[in-house]
Amino acid sequence: MTHPFYGHNHIGKSRSALGTVTLHSVDARTGEPLPGPFFQATREEVDAACRLAQAVFPTFSTLAPAVRAGFLDTIADELDALGDDFIATVGRETALPEARLRGERARTSGQMRLFATVLRRGDFLAARIDRALPQRSPLPRPDLRQCRLGVGPVGVFGASNFPLAFSTAGGDTAAALAAGCPVVVKAHSGHMATAEAVAEAIHRAAERTGMPDGVFSMVYGGGVGEWLVQHPAIQAVGFTGSLRGGRALCDLAAARPDPIPVFAEMSSINPVVVLPGALQARGAQVAQELAASVTLGVGQFCTNPGLVLGVRSPEFSAFVAALCQRMAEATPQTMLNRGTFGSYCHGVQALLAVPGITRLCGADSTGGLAAPQVFQAEARLLLQGDAHLQEEVFGPATVVVEVADRAELLQALAALRGQLTATLIGEPDELAACADLVALLARKAGRVLVNGYPTGVEVCDAMVHGGPYPATSDARGTSVGTLAIDRFLRPVCYQNLPDALLPPALQNANPLGLARLVEGVSTREALA
Repeated sequence: MTHPFYGHNHIGKSRSALGTVTLHSVDARTGEPLPGPFFQATREEVDAACRLAQAVFPTFSTLAPAVRAGFLDTIADELDALGDDFIATVGRETALPEARLRGERARTSGQMRLFATVLRRGDFLAARIDRALPQRSPLPRPDLRQCRLGVGPVGVFGASNFPLAFSTAGGDTAAALAAGCPVVVKAHSGHMATAEAVAEAIHRAAERTGMPDGVFSMVYGGGVGEWLVQHPAIQAVGFTGSLRGGRALCDLAAARPDPIPVFAEMSSINPVVVLPGALQARGAQVAQELAASVTLGVGQFCTNPGLVLGVRSPEFSAFVAALCQRMAEATPQTMLNRGTFGSYCHGVQALLAVPGITRLCGADSTGGLAAPQVFQAEARLLLQGDAHLQEEVFGPATVVVEVADRAELLQALAALRGQLTATLIGEPDELAACADLVALLARKAGRVLVNGYPTGVEVCDAMVHGGPYPATSDARGTSVGTLAIDRFLRPVCYQNLPDALLPPALQNANPLGLARLVEGVSTREALA
């Protein structure tokens, strides 16, 4: 049932609708407005949300990790309890199928529970202790203790292609809350009704676990992102979206009197290298698997394979023909929204206009349905750094490049910019001789795969969903997996503090039971 403040901006536990501009979510398939207006946030409302987050940060960040873990677990429970009507609403806003949405909801609640586990485990605090050496000569050493604390309020931008797992209660929100950072979300305009339901679930969890007012807020509308990033209370930003949008936020954050980090996931073409042995042994199978990966979810994954490279041979030609056949068999489908569809069509037309790029299969997309595409580009374009081969076409399209030999393959890969993923498809004997290829791909991407396909990002401790620019704005982090919490933490060193003034992670008794690095040795023992 719709609550009486549906569509209002969430300023902590309060609701606000000061603006006069109203927005409507739309049915992704028909373009028809869905019931219920959403109120464009005013600058005053964004300011109120950020100031509330700033005020509550000292309290929230010092809650015991187990208490914050209980909050995250309860958010997960509330998300899982959202009913069939919720799944139907998300489907109408995004055109994503029910099975995909139920899986994504499970991933979203699973992320929350995984970060709750991280909090209870305690290693995110990275506690280090070097006790005083008063008798050391020529100079004594003071007592030095270090652990990590949350950076402060975090602004999070909802993503278009993952309305649950990368949006209101997505990975950025989960990681920030786990770090002890209040969150202010800018809801994505493509699925505002979804965002509303998820925000209400977070508020219910906050109420059930006694969280202080202001740990979570959410605002709607265009233009509010600039206010959010520039607000002095915000200390970090999480973003998933286009290169243009992410770069704009980075520039805004860098221009602040006090610059802050923007952790933006932006653009990746995710190259796939198909080695000769694999083509000879199972070329048709690889073509089928690759086509399935390219067209999965109408190609609307940030790890969609947008570039396929292989060495010139009859087997490679047969593989390309099989890939085109499989892609031609794929049915055109509705994309997330009209804006995404328009961008896909623009990207396809841009490729068609480049001399040296040929469309091998696919037709112009019409009626809002995205038609799968395969293009072939001359290797010289990649070697020369042509911008069209470096830019992501977000949708069910890929570009094939045939190189002359292995040396040219290495040159072509070296010409690529940063990527989220890079993939090698090969047989065991030829993979054994690919140490140079793997080393090169590791310099280019955050995740290197062998005999797999990048669409499908496991949420776990070891996952890296990041990479060098322009895949992300900061290759030192990840937006998926438990390492994502690092983006919203900073180290603090305490020198010669009385035990009672130290954070629990550093107190002699080790009340949290952490594994701590004491004089270079990992131990859970209390200190005398």
